[in-house]
Amino acid sequence: MIKKLSLVSLFTLLPASYYFAQTTVSAYLKDAEGKPIEKAQVDLKGSENDVTADKIGYFQFVDLQPGHYQIVITKPNFETKLMEFDVADEKRKDLGVITLYSALTSADQGLAIIDNDDDDSNSSGQASTVGLLQSSQDIFSRIAAFDLGFYWFRPRGIDGRTGENMLNGVSMLKSDNGNVDFNNWGGLNEITRYPEVSANHSPSEYTFGGNSSVVYKNTKASEYRKGFQFTQSLTNRNYRNRTSLRYSSGMSKKGWAFTVMGARRWAEEGIQEGTFYDAYGAYLGIEKKLSDNHTVTFNFIGAPYRRSTASPSTQEVYDYRGVHYNSYWGYQDGEQRSERVRKGFQPIFQIQDFWKINKKSSLWTSLSYQFGKDKGSRLDWQNVQNPSPTYYRNLPSYYDSLDPNASVINADGSMTTSQDAYRTALAAWQSGDPKVTQLDWDRLYRRNMSQPVGSYYGQTGKRALYYLVNDVSDDRIWNAATHFVHNFTDTTKFLLNVSYQNYYSEQYREVNDLLGADFVLNRDPFAATNQPGKSGLFNDGEGNVTKRVGDKMGYDYIFRRQEVKVNPGLKFSTGKFDVFVSAMAGYSSSNREGLFKHYLYNDSYGKGTDYNYWNFGLKGQIIYKLNGRNFLVYNGAYYNQAPYLEDLFVNPRVNGSVAPGIKSMVVNANDLSYVISTPFLKMRLTGYLIDTSNETTVQRFFADGIPLKSVDADGNQTNVQSAFVSQIMTDVKKRNMGLELGLDVKVLPTLSLQGLASIGQYTYQNDPMTYFASDAVGVFGNGLPYTSMGKSYLKNYRQGGTPQQAFSLGFRYNNPKYWWVGGNWNYFDDNYLDPASLVRTESFVQNDNTGTPYSGLTEGDLRRVLQPNKLPSSFFLNVNAGKSWVIGKYYVLLSATVNNVLDNKRYITGGFEQTRNAKYPSFAQDLDREFTLFAPKYWYTQGRSYFVNLQFRF
Repeated sequence: MIKKLSLVSLFTLLPASYYFAQTTVSAYLKDAEGKPIEKAQVDLKGSENDVTADKIGYFQFVDLQPGHYQIVITKPNFETKLMEFDVADEKRKDLGVITLYSALTSADQGLAIIDNDDDDSNSSGQASTVGLLQSSQDIFSRIAAFDLGFYWFRPRGIDGRTGENMLNGVSMLKSDNGNVDFNNWGGLNEITRYPEVSANHSPSEYTFGGNSSVVYKNTKASEYRKGFQFTQSLTNRNYRNRTSLRYSSGMSKKGWAFTVMGARRWAEEGIQEGTFYDAYGAYLGIEKKLSDNHTVTFNFIGAPYRRSTASPSTQEVYDYRGVHYNSYWGYQDGEQRSERVRKGFQPIFQIQDFWKINKKSSLWTSLSYQFGKDKGSRLDWQNVQNPSPTYYRNLPSYYDSLDPNASVINADGSMTTSQDAYRTALAAWQSGDPKVTQLDWDRLYRRNMSQPVGSYYGQTGKRALYYLVNDVSDDRIWNAATHFVHNFTDTTKFLLNVSYQNYYSEQYREVNDLLGADFVLNRDPFAATNQPGKSGLFNDGEGNVTKRVGDKMGYDYIFRRQEVKVNPGLKFSTGKFDVFVSAMAGYSSSNREGLFKHYLYNDSYGKGTDYNYWNFGLKGQIIYKLNGRNFLVYNGAYYNQAPYLEDLFVNPRVNGSVAPGIKSMVVNANDLSYVISTPFLKMRLTGYLIDTSNETTVQRFFADGIPLKSVDADGNQTNVQSAFVSQIMTDVKKRNMGLELGLDVKVLPTLSLQGLASIGQYTYQNDPMTYFASDAVGVFGNGLPYTSMGKSYLKNYRQGGTPQQAFSLGFRYNNPKYWWVGGNWNYFDDNYLDPASLVRTESFVQNDNTGTPYSGLTEGDLRRVLQPNKLPSSFFLNVNAGKSWVIGKYYVLLSATVNNVLDNKRYITGGFEQTRNAKYPSFAQDLDREFTLFAPKYWYTQGRSYFVNLQFRF
């Protein structure tokens, strides 16, 4: 009986088993050109049975029962794909080839890099993060770089100089100031796009880095799409047009691959008045496959450029002329001409060797050489008043500050009262009279050409009162690096990076244009009053003091720096933990060699002392997997960083003195994140705390009106009124802390909502010592080229340079027919100007006559005049849209972005406090005027901007 039941049961169950047959569903993912797409995420809706495509784009789902299914395919930089299919009574179901098309957003279109080219360095060397253009899967980083970075938002308030930007294995940071010059590969967006990014202070496989991200770019010729790609862009930003063409051969049967690209960006006038832009970019990549395990590449990148820059201005000037006003240009013979023109060409040659030693080990070796000149022009003058239209004595506010009945001289030499002069100047500024509001080049020529012929240092001719100079950086930079990887097991990897940089830069000033004169004197025009009895020569003992076009004048010196870094790392997984530990040991040697013998400084000429620094560091990342989609992530870093050359030397143009007590900066950075990553929800919530100490900052600017005293060898004092000065702060301590939230919710397969919140507090944590140096004084009474101003009371002041609160909310709709539209709202608050240290020192309140604080000065008075300079909050709307087509073998993409749709022109992107009145009485008097003479100078947002991009691949 039992046997009969067993047989009945067996034959009864067989049809049911067949009916519920389990099916394997598979497909291949390819791009528009038929190339496999690896590592795409394929999510089965309503199930946790999700997979990732392999190296040939293949994926499969196993054991699917009959029914109706939906899958969502996602891959960074590709459009999200939604597919539906049915499973019937079949063992295998082949979905065939699924094509994913590129989904370029506004950020991928080649966003114009906004940079501050003001040579006075009053902006504290703080740069925009737009240049990162990071292609990260992290939603917070993506929004911060692409949408907020356009408005000069810096994540966590961190200076970009503490990060790392690498191109083909070597660092692109300049050793003089730690910045990256994106002009060196400007316009080559299709070559340098989609880098690998290690965000903030998280460890990287390629270098130790700092605490503002490692951005790694590789340009292998074989990795670009085979064929041609043409791009045409229209915009109203720094440039108006961009045209590029790229061709890639793909890898031939003989193991050769070639990629070549050319680009041009240009504008007769950019969005800022009187600016132009003319830049080219060229790339050549050659790759030779020696064997399946060995490849050698050669890369050449060259990007010559010539463009003019725009000025900062006080609020008084913007009220007269609007936010697009630029004081650096004027008319010459009816044509626009700018005094601030930056041009350069510093090509890069690189060779890389990729060697897969065996199944577990690989070694990449890179060698790079870069050379060339970068020049920035500016107007200079001797023994005459500053010709800038925004010089304080040329503005209506100056005349308003005088006694209404005081006599003043008109521009034509006639006399008038200050009251009448104020009315005349105000009318000219309000009406936009170019003879007043812009540089008058014709007048400068007339003044020079009307000079009497005279004899100067053995030469006869007309001496220039006004002239143009170039500040030149002539660089030669060698880089070598290796990247070794050994996989002990599938879950344990050892990394070793070794790098060497040899930096050589001759920095000097040369005569650009004499504006109708015969020569200019290589002599301090203020020496007669500031340093009576001294030669005043910028280069004592030279045979020719009279300088003509192309001659060096003012200063000439060489920066040298050699640096070696060793960076071992270990990545491993154990249980629910993924761990990455990275260490660093570095040694640097820096020096300055003066080529001019300045009349004030004995250490100005010759090779100076070598300043050597050892640096060490440790980084760690721990990921705890709560489950497959929820994670806790900790990143920690503790390291020190040697000072850059411009922070090490107080005033390298004229002497070899270094900042007092300078040390390596110490960074202690920590963050903890909760991360969710599912097909329909991506989120990162992070808390961070970053402490820096031992930081040294140097600010250099020309000051007219600072009261100084020069003392000669006999003890005689001379009052100094105009000088090139330096402010030095040492042992600066800062704290950056806050919360970050990034959110991406897929409410429909085709519709995503995205948001960001950044709530920070970036403050000074101590009262650093402040020192002061001046070319007008030279050596102070202490025998040093600087003097102590005492403590600068900055503790608890907010750091400047970026909004400390930022919020963004937006959406993106991807239509299955390959078009998209998106938009977002951005809000910024708690943005401050960096506090000027000099007016917050003990010296500011000290009466020089009594040596005690000014009589009657109260704490309330000080708080009123020295309160933090907070900038207005603002919000912006951005929109973007695009459509792509595949026509046979051709691919066409049209996309457009409009930033600041509502044309908000009230947002201040940056600026600096002017340090002209260094004593309380004069500072308070100026502050209380209706129009402050030495008010802060700002850069404003440019208003509504657009970027339209057409791409054609064939």
